[in-house]
Formats: sequence, structure tokens, C-alpha cells
Amino acid sequence: MSKSFPMVQLGEILTLYQEYIDEPEAKVYPKLSVKLYGKGIVIDTSVDGTSLKMKRHQIAQSGQVILSEIWGKKGAIGLVPPEGDGALCTSHFFLFDICHEKIEKRYLQAIFTANYLQDQLDNEAKGTTGYAAVRPKHLLSAVIPLPPLEEQQRIVARIEELAAKVEEARELRRKAVEEVNQLIITSRARIFEEALRHGVRKLKDVAMLERGKFSHRPRNDPRFFDGDHPWIQIAEIESSNKYIKKWTQTLNDEGLNISKKFPKGTLLISIAATIGSVGILDFDCCIPDSIVAVTPKSGISSEYLYHYFGYLRTNLEELAPQSTQKNINLEILTSLSVPFLQLSEQEQIVDYLNDLQSKVDSMKRMQSETSAELHALLPSILDKAFKGEL
Repeated sequence: MSKSFPMVQLGEILTLYQEYIDEPEAKVYPKLSVKLYGKGIVIDTSVDGTSLKMKRHQIAQSGQVILSEIWGKKGAIGLVPPEGDGALCTSHFFLFDICHEKIEKRYLQAIFTANYLQDQLDNEAKGTTGYAAVRPKHLLSAVIPLPPLEEQQRIVARIEELAAKVEEARELRRKAVEEVNQLIITSRARIFEEALRHGVRKLKDVAMLERGKFSHRPRNDPRFFDGDHPWIQIAEIESSNKYIKKWTQTLNDEGLNISKKFPKGTLLISIAATIGSVGILDFDCCIPDSIVAVTPKSGISSEYLYHYFGYLRTNLEELAPQSTQKNINLEILTSLSVPFLQLSEQEQIVDYLNDLQSKVDSMKRMQSETSAELHALLPSILDKAFKGEL
């Protein structure tokens, strides 16, 4: 049954804390970061009191309310956590003490988590002169639903109970995603470890390998970009899920002169930084020297090599020299052993793994939809709580 709670100004339950220090001590202070949209308060990089140019500061106490002057309009407000006790706050933050006889601290935290105050503070900030800052008077004049203390405690207990169930569901979903991802990995391993027992060839004997071309530095020199020739980097391979269908940058004709365009259907594999990202081009494209183009010879399927490279990826990381940035070279790549099977057998493997990948992708889409639903549950719970419907 819905209940109607009285609306109360925060000035009835909060008091502006106005104790300042003019000169911080010569010691290291913790520092707070107030996240936007009610996402909470975290400990930021510590600061040495002697290094500060601003002289007027406050020392936060655990359990106080902290409000960002600049970003309060975007929900940058919350409770100082225990580990934030003694943190140094500049004049761009305001601290408030809570009247615990009138409000349960966890109920107030739920108000902040729900980002209940953002619209009120944003509207007030827009009315200020200069930049849109939130002042203490704006927070103290904001209103919240305030049931009796005992009802607040009941509501908080119910919120925590439901939030725990939501988090449990999220954890089950995370584990399900891990299990689904592992399914394709274990299937590839089983298939290719068996295939390797039936004869191998070196990669250079079954495919032509050519390193991408674009060695100019800096690589982002604008003279060579914004033309008609698609150009990708490793990130586009990593996100492709087999077929590379998108590009975010293009080379102009001058850029094409220092690069090379590879045809649609070329298999690509990364050999620097993120090693072993693999995909198949769905359009003619230029690539940098951190990527190798692989063109299978007669009797070898591109998709067969795609799945085999997916199986090998962990091994490629291990083969990379132990340097600041791991890389592998053409010599390492060309000497890799590939299980050599008849084309018909390769195609059977490809069909099986493609079908499995399709089922895995379908499961992941369903899990993603479930995740979105779970993400929306907590705001819905909080909304019902403040309407007296929980």
C-alpha cells in the first residue's frame, strides 16, 4: 500500500559545518573524490599539506555529508566514508553534520544513491551568478520525503535486502558469462590439440604473411588522414568478433603512398601490444606495421586459421620477448606449427565452431539484456521506497 511521506527541507536535518584551518600541517592528508550521479565518495591521491597553494581548508569527519560546489548539480554528493576521516577538503567542497535524531544515515545515503536531489540542485545552480555553482543554501533548501525514523529504518532494511538479491543475480550472471566464454576456448583446445597429432606444417608453408605498412612517426600525423581509404588499428580487430566491418579512420592519397591496402577477406593478426587479436577484413583496408596480413594458400581456409589463431593466442603472449612492451615478429609467426588437414575436414571444424560461436553469442546477448534489467532494478526499488510503496 502506498504511503504519503511529508516533504522536509534538508535544513531541518543538516547543519553546515564551518570549522576551517588556514594552514594545513606538514603531513600527508587523505583526499576525497566525490563521484557524479550519486555514485559515492572514494579516496583520491593523498596530498602533502605543505604543497598546497590554497590556504583555507576543512578536515572531513566520517559520516558527514560532503557536497561538491562545482558538480553538486550533477549529483556529486554523499557521505564521508570511515576511511575518509581526516581528509583535507578545499573550499570547493562543503561539509554538513547530520541530525541523527531525525534521519537514519543509511536512509540519507539511499537518497544520494538514487540521485534524488540532482534536479533540485541543478535548477538552483542555474540561477546563480557566474558559473553554475551549488551553494550550501541550495542544499539546505532542497526537500526530501521523510517518514518517521522507525519507518526509515524499515525502508533501509528492505532496500538492503532487495539490493543484496540484485547483486546475487549480477554475480550469477557474471559467472554465466565466464562459463559461456570458456566454452568456445575449451572446444577449440580439444579440437586443435587432437588435430595437431595428425601432422603439422609451418605457417609460412600454408599462408603468405606480410606486415602492415605505416611506419611514419608520429602515427597520428594529420597530413596522412581524412581521405577515402579505410585504415584500422588493433582496437578494431579486437572488437570485431571475427569479421572486421567497421573503421574509425581513413587515409588520404598521401597516406596511402606510405601504406598498403589489403583486400577484403584478408586475415589479420596483431603482433604488438595486444598480441594475437585476430579478424577477417570485410572491406579493402590499410593497416599499420603492428598488424600482419595472412593470406592462406590453396587448400587452407581463412576461417580455419582464424579459429586456430584464437586457440593459439595464449601461446603467442608466451612467445613474445620479455620487454617493456611485448611484441612478436614475422620470424616467430611464420615458424608456428599449424595442424594440416584436408580442406573438407577444415570446413567441418569451421562449421562446428561457427555454430558454437553463434550459440555463445546468442547466450551473451540474452545475458546482456538481463544485466540491463538488473541495472534498472535498484533505481526502481529506490523510487518506490521514497513514494512509500516499498
